[in-house]
Amino acid sequence: MTKDKPMDILLRQDRDHIAHLTLNAPDRLNALSDAMLAALQGALDQIADDTAIRAVIIAGNGKAFCAGHDLREMQAGRQAGDGGAAYFADLFARCAAVMQRIQSMPQPVIAQVHGIATAAGCQLVATCDLAIAADDTRFGVNGVNIGLFCSTPMVALTRNIPRKAAFEMLTTGRFIHTDEATRLGLINRAVPATDLADETHNLAQTIAAKLPVAVKIGKSAFYDQAQLSTAEAYAYTSAVMVENMMVRDTDEGISAFLEKRAPDWS
Repeated sequence: MTKDKPMDILLRQDRDHIAHLTLNAPDRLNALSDAMLAALQGALDQIADDTAIRAVIIAGNGKAFCAGHDLREMQAGRQAGDGGAAYFADLFARCAAVMQRIQSMPQPVIAQVHGIATAAGCQLVATCDLAIAADDTRFGVNGVNIGLFCSTPMVALTRNIPRKAAFEMLTTGRFIHTDEATRLGLINRAVPATDLADETHNLAQTIAAKLPVAVKIGKSAFYDQAQLSTAEAYAYTSAVMVENMMVRDTDEGISAFLEKRAPDWS
């Protein structure tokens, strides 16, 4: 099923229970403009309620994955009577809502990254549940180079990579390549650019083949338990395991495994 139009700022194509979202503003390096953020929010909200979709891939058209916020739009916002303060507050709130939506939706979201992922674009990579990158991709939270510390991208970054590595990137504006991004945990792995789409789709297919309700329960618990102490996390996840065990299809899956047959999942 295809849901895209050539001129749309965000393209959607569904295949194999996977929603492929493509940032489609290559002339702006797929910047997270007002229109792009609105399109992403709308698509993610729609997909979250779509039980036919079991995984999501976010990619970018053109030579870059995403170069962050649209600086031209941001500067235009300064024309308001308050110098842009209200617009900037709203912009960063809308961006934060998109990032939080990615992690709150039931389906795992995979970033398919190429070219560059900078500032809020790097934030998007760090926010996605998984990330596969072309082996020549560069990542940076380089706002400091133009006098704007990447404070909101810092939230996702510091939850992905060691703090000292994150702080160095944030304060120096230094770009890292895929080998370092993999070692630090920003991405899962890097592959040749020619294999990027297939590798990402194959990962999404592997996830889509699992019991959807189990993945939904697990994704929610994955983020929730990370905010708790060890004792609290064990108490919480024990309750989650009980919830999962009470699902009819989980009973069927375990029985099928023991009986050495394919599960008859509803």
